Amino acid sequence: MLNRRQFCQTVAAAGLVAASPARASISQDIVLPAAPIEGVSIAAELYPTIMQVKNEFVPGSIIVISSQHFLYYIVSKGVAIRYGVAVGKSDLVFRGAAKIGRKVEWPSWKPTPEMIARNPKAYKKYENGVPGGPTNPLGARAMYLFQDGRDTAIRIHGTTEPNSIGHSVSNGCLRMVNEHVIDLYNRVELGAPVEVY
Repeated sequence: MLNRRQFCQTVAAAGLVAASPARASISQDIVLPAAPIEGVSIAAELYPTIMQVKNEFVPGSIIVISSQHFLYYIVSKGVAIRYGVAVGKSDLVFRGAAKIGRKVEWPSWKPTPEMIARNPKAYKKYENGVPGGPTNPLGARAMYLFQDGRDTAIRIHGTTEPNSIGHSVSNGCLRMVNEHVIDLYNRVELGAPVEVY
């Protein structure tokens, strides 16, 4: 796994560039969710895109560049799918290495005690939890980030607020458009490494 400095150098050295004609045959084998999505007003670059990346990235891993609001799923050597995400606001941005420790379809949700303490008006009413379904803030799918075998309380998940994608607005989780998180969920294996910068 690349460390932060190596990753930043890779990005700075144009390691993440749009898929070139040389990769056309590879990109034709990857089916992405349809775009645009009715009712979703996000920038075109936040829709899933096939990217050519350097070969150092491990297939099956996830790399998130929080400052750019992009999540990269490494499909194979030199090829990634880039998705737009919403990330944590200011000091709530999660950074570090983790693994996908759990995957759930239509997950239930309960705000953490820290979330309730920070904003009781918004979260106190949900302290007993919200069942999974279309109105649940975690959306259609959730992938739970674990460190050293323990749940971090950080998720890669869908959202009921798809137009928040591309912004720094969450309590630390990585939000995705529901159609996009379903696509990622179907590709990612349990135990997949995740690096968030």
